[in-house]
Amino acid sequence: MSKSTDLFTKAQTLIPGGVNSPVRACKSVACDPLFIAKAAGSKLTTVDGIELIDYVMSWGPMLLGHAPAEVNEAACAAIARGASFGAPCEDEVRLAEAIVDAVPGIDMVRMVNSGTEATMSALRLARGFTGRKYMVKFEGCYHGHGDSFLAAAGSGLATLSIPGTPGVPEDTVKQTLLAPYNDLDAVKALFEKHGDDIACLFVEPVAGNMGLVLPADGFLQGLRDICTQYGALLIFDEVITGFRASFGGAQERFGIKPDLTTLGKIIGGGFPVGAYGGRKDIMERIAPSGDVYQAGTLSGNPVAMAAGLATLKLLKQADYAGLEARTIKLAYEITAILEEKGVPVYLSNIGSLFTHFFTKTPVTNFETAKTTDTNLFTKFYGQMREFGVNLAPSGYECAFTSFAHTDEDFEKTLEAVRKVQF
Repeated sequence: MSKSTDLFTKAQTLIPGGVNSPVRACKSVACDPLFIAKAAGSKLTTVDGIELIDYVMSWGPMLLGHAPAEVNEAACAAIARGASFGAPCEDEVRLAEAIVDAVPGIDMVRMVNSGTEATMSALRLARGFTGRKYMVKFEGCYHGHGDSFLAAAGSGLATLSIPGTPGVPEDTVKQTLLAPYNDLDAVKALFEKHGDDIACLFVEPVAGNMGLVLPADGFLQGLRDICTQYGALLIFDEVITGFRASFGGAQERFGIKPDLTTLGKIIGGGFPVGAYGGRKDIMERIAPSGDVYQAGTLSGNPVAMAAGLATLKLLKQADYAGLEARTIKLAYEITAILEEKGVPVYLSNIGSLFTHFFTKTPVTNFETAKTTDTNLFTKFYGQMREFGVNLAPSGYECAFTSFAHTDEDFEKTLEAVRKVQF
């Protein structure tokens, strides 16, 4: 029996399901999780000493690769000065400045501790600013586990076939209005019916939690126009795409400026972090400058701020176009191999993200994403792991590359795909 198996057996007696985030349990791919001992560059090493090429990258944050020296040095120096102050520190100001300079839709930013906390806070702010109650979100888009967001939330809920709302009061769910992703007509219909009561529209500008789904031409601009027309706030959830779709996020790439933006993952350099920011007149409603309350003991944690600042400094000089070109090449070569094997496959990709859906149906929303053959994915996942490649244990997630992935990593990945039998 492996050490990972022993640890998982023990963990299940101490932690619900044996994991601290549901998809990690690997239930949908019919195997037990691997426990990780260390990571460096593009590789993970399990507690059993097995090395894998990693395409999860901590679910997105590790764009520079695991344990980059400059980020480690910054974090260690911060720890030496004190792990937490519960008071302002210089690096939170410097990181805020770096975010404001990089992201077009952010004039001011508030640091929090996770993407979920960022979206919950942004929703409260939107309601406080507009005096309205309803939120519009899209089926299959995941914005964290806050009550209002768990209706048709995709991601882990879809992976585990869990209804989105147990434990959530019915009245809370009633304030969440749903539309299919990429369907402007459905959004218009919601606004025509409820427009005077809609506080905000939340959207992943590139959906990353039903697998990767790209916005249709004109979709994001259409959302911008509708929100402007009705006085609702357009909120981009860029927890995944922020500093990954481009340095300035999806909003820079697509040229659409939201009213508020939520961030996480990359801006902490691997440490727990989140942030929300936007127009100055909106952000100044947050306490203590305004009357919408939000607080956090560890918000602006000095270690996370130092790691995030070091990460953004490196990314500002990084060759995003080069990584995208290499990632596209890898993704298309995987597609070609799968097609040669007679496997139905639809590729969706942008920047350093991609998803192979096991379907021939073009994937444009949650309904079409669910046409993916989960049994085929389970076979693919298990064999790829056996051949030394770590993928997300769900067909409804993205694969992430990093600046640490080498051409040798990509060739070994393709060799693994060639070995897979369906």
